[in-house]
Amino acid sequence: MFIKNQIFAAPLAGITDKPFRRVIRMFSPDVSLVTEMISCHSLVQGHKNCPRNFDRYDDEGNIGAQIFGAEPDVMAEAAKILADQGAKWIDINMGCPVPKVATRSGAGAYLMRDHVLAGKIMHSVVKAVSVPVSIKTRLGWDSTHCDWRDLIDVAFNNGIKFATLHGRTRAQGYTGSAVLPDVTDCRIPVIANGDIKTLADADRAEKLGFSGVMVGRGMLGKPWFLNEIVGENAKPDNVGAVVLQHLQYVIDYYGNAVGVPMFRKHVAWYCVGMPNSADFRMQINTITDVNELKSAICEFWGCVCDI
Repeated sequence: MFIKNQIFAAPLAGITDKPFRRVIRMFSPDVSLVTEMISCHSLVQGHKNCPRNFDRYDDEGNIGAQIFGAEPDVMAEAAKILADQGAKWIDINMGCPVPKVATRSGAGAYLMRDHVLAGKIMHSVVKAVSVPVSIKTRLGWDSTHCDWRDLIDVAFNNGIKFATLHGRTRAQGYTGSAVLPDVTDCRIPVIANGDIKTLADADRAEKLGFSGVMVGRGMLGKPWFLNEIVGENAKPDNVGAVVLQHLQYVIDYYGNAVGVPMFRKHVAWYCVGMPNSADFRMQINTITDVNELKSAICEFWGCVCDI
């Protein structure tokens, strides 16, 4: 069975921001976190409309900062900035399938099609920082190009310390079932990603030679879920109090105008499977005032609301 430092929280765009990571840390102080993917250009140019460009990571425990881009020198500069901001390691995104990243930008999953460029990026980033560097990738571009093992060999040759492998191709996106291969003969440790939803899923990954598991969508509405992967009964007695704390972290970070509409999706995930949750989701989707949202949360979960 994997132990807690072999459990990773996946980078999820628009979700695993600093407020969400703070909630995860309430339950899982020892797991490894990864930031949302960060554009190397946005970071290096200091775009002020992207608050994660200015995050500090000193107080976030074992956290890696994930960057994406297609220019080795800019990726190296971004890695240096993130290491200076306290990231414990740098992760290079080589698996994002969305068109604006993987096709129009020539980054993310596109690097599975250009192992020469991928190697240059890895080499530049590894040379630029003193912290470890990892990659996150997929099985391949499509079902006829499942050359993940070749890319991991490139990673080994360029000083990458470990890789995360998502068990789908770029063509699959996030559809269909993830299929994890046997990685026992890989020359660097490999972390399993994709459809890790139960302790049994983690055990199967371990039998295939994986050195840990990375959980993504299984965390939605369940920031305590990472502890369940190691066999703990981690769900809190008062979920409503967790939702309120998460909301406060979001408001502190983004402000009311941005934070309230942004938080609606989290409330919807938290209430999945509960009685009257469909009506509740319709209700919160019209709320724009933070105090009204807090009151609705308290009423639904039956918790004390201090506003």
